[in-house]
Amino acid sequence: MYRSQRLALRYFAAAITLFGVMTAAGLLSALYYVDSSLLYNVFDFQMAKILHINTLVIWLLMGFIGAVYWFLPRELGREVVGIWLAEVLFWIFCAAVAVVAVVFIFVQYGSSDQFSMWFINQGRKYVEAPRWAAVGIVAVVLTFVYNVTATAWRARRMTGILWVLILDLVPLSVLYLDAFPQITNMSHDLYWWWWLVHMWVEGTWEVLIGCLMAWSLMELMGTSRRIVEAWLYIEVMMVLGTGILGLGHHYFWIGTPQYWLGIGGFFSALEPLPLLGMVVHAVYDAGTHHMKTTNRPAFYWVLAEAFGNFIGAGVWGFMMTLPQINLYSHGTQWTVSHGHFAFWGAYGCGVIAIIYLVLQQTRKAQNFDSRAWKWSFALLNLGLVGMVGGLLVAGITQAIYERAQGGSTLQAFVVASENQWFQSGMYARVIFGLLFAIGYLVLVYDLLVIGKRAAVAQRTQEASA
Repeated sequence: MYRSQRLALRYFAAAITLFGVMTAAGLLSALYYVDSSLLYNVFDFQMAKILHINTLVIWLLMGFIGAVYWFLPRELGREVVGIWLAEVLFWIFCAAVAVVAVVFIFVQYGSSDQFSMWFINQGRKYVEAPRWAAVGIVAVVLTFVYNVTATAWRARRMTGILWVLILDLVPLSVLYLDAFPQITNMSHDLYWWWWLVHMWVEGTWEVLIGCLMAWSLMELMGTSRRIVEAWLYIEVMMVLGTGILGLGHHYFWIGTPQYWLGIGGFFSALEPLPLLGMVVHAVYDAGTHHMKTTNRPAFYWVLAEAFGNFIGAGVWGFMMTLPQINLYSHGTQWTVSHGHFAFWGAYGCGVIAIIYLVLQQTRKAQNFDSRAWKWSFALLNLGLVGMVGGLLVAGITQAIYERAQGGSTLQAFVVASENQWFQSGMYARVIFGLLFAIGYLVLVYDLLVIGKRAAVAQRTQEASA
């Protein structure tokens, strides 16, 4: 293995660990909805939610970075330039994440001053990490950009996938800078904040996971480079066209011009189509060549990635971003339903697929006869779809009783929260959240033992012979 690939394994281990923290914090957040007095004045709901969302972003980011460090030397046939710096920053990154998590859990909040912003919480939704940690994330991402671009420059060789990746790293680096300005006008602040939340996570990440899926499909099914690169180019055009225009569905209610209503509502649903097309085309092409994949877990997770992205980000997004519907659905559990489905389908499944692909090669696993991966696949996806369904029921209840009929008053909020359909949806989220958590534990077990059972059996057979 290349040195950068050993670093990739460490990134994957950190990602799966944070995946567990995210799952635990999410399950705790769900419990608050069925018992509002849970851990009152000890660890309140808003802190559990912050921990859940921030670890979601970080575990996926670590998975992406690890995947690039794994595939890049295979693509160019050489070690990554400056890998020693990436190794140092990995440990700094992990230490920073641990410190921020401890502050979120034990300190939680401070006074409204510069000290709190720098060392406790910035107070901006989804980017609550204190300022020093945000600076650290920028340093890690810039080092990552340097590693990729310098390696391509030294190799004197560029591929279509690598071109798309390097071009995508520019907005990936620049857009996160929107986490820093202190804008006092709320409409202006939300305008630029959505550029970070939507374009960083829903735009640049969409292209990044497309590059990773392209490399994965080439290894998993022998898909030709011509096919995956063609779909990558389409994806770049779609993100540039529909991604920026689709950003308008966040502008509806923050004082922007009315023309964003129709533009944002229509174009935001088109972003997931190229990735779905790439996977479907790859599977069709593989079928015509009678290809039989040797990594069924990775294959299943790639399919879950493609269709989960299309349904969760595309269908679920489209049905609630049209302004006529978003007027009532915005900020309800309906939005949360879309968010869970989209993040899992668009990114989570893809990271897991890549980890299975990598472990097959590092552990010399010849087959995947274990039932553990099947159970983890079933429990994680059943749990996720169940949570999404429960949240959708609760969100539609809010949209009808709290927004459409109640007029969005405080009393209407209370009435909707006491509605049996809303409460049933919240209980369903807890039940299916437990299934998801069990699926995570089974996944960790399977990832730990892949290839080791066969190695033990072979040593035992050799010893007996």
